[in-house]
Amino acid sequence: MTSLDKPTTQEQEDGGHDHAKALTEAALFEAFGGVRGMVETVLPGLLFVTIFTINKDLHISAIAALAVSLVLVAVRLIRRDTVKHAFSGVFGVAFGVVFAMMTGNAKDFYLPGMLYTLGLALAYIITTIAGVPLIGLILGPVFKENLSWRTRNPGRKKAYAKASWAWGLILLAKCAILFPLYWWADTTQFGWVLVALKIPPFLLAVYLTWVFLAKAPPPIDVFAEMEAEERAAEEREAAASRERET
Repeated sequence: MTSLDKPTTQEQEDGGHDHAKALTEAALFEAFGGVRGMVETVLPGLLFVTIFTINKDLHISAIAALAVSLVLVAVRLIRRDTVKHAFSGVFGVAFGVVFAMMTGNAKDFYLPGMLYTLGLALAYIITTIAGVPLIGLILGPVFKENLSWRTRNPGRKKAYAKASWAWGLILLAKCAILFPLYWWADTTQFGWVLVALKIPPFLLAVYLTWVFLAKAPPPIDVFAEMEAEERAAEEREAAASRERET
């Protein structure tokens, strides 16, 4: 390789930066379910509000939403895909159905999800203030770094803190819109607003997370470190065994 063929320092940095972006994109896609996960999140609520808008029948709307959630889980099971996003959707819909059936108020179908969103927003903010940002706990295993970012990678911890603040504040803003509408708007209006607010805040939070992490130092692969330590220990043991034999 001639000097002209060798990559410059800038090219190496650009390549590393591109690799970090690609790694972050893949991790976010895995952690949050990608396009399919978003569809599974939106579809039950969309079906509920559509049917209720047409016939105002709480029971039919609730049963249809629950049925489509179960179908989504069944499809994942048949295809042997990851079911965590679909299962979480089933539980959320099931709680909504129970609330709505108990109170007879169709708007209560959405209440468990709203309370979950509020709790999640507070969890992002509180864990960040405590020095253990929630987004780091979620993505650490995906990046194979576990909790190494807490003590060994301060730049990455800072990025996780920024991302967690973004998630917390975005979700709080969403709650600030939805909770007043829960009291003031009728069921149909409220349902369509809630469906409309499912994806945009989520995409904004994911995008900001990608921006923060793509600029952060690369993760420390603790699994690779453990494997290297095990290999080194085995080599030392083998060397010691050979010395004893001689």
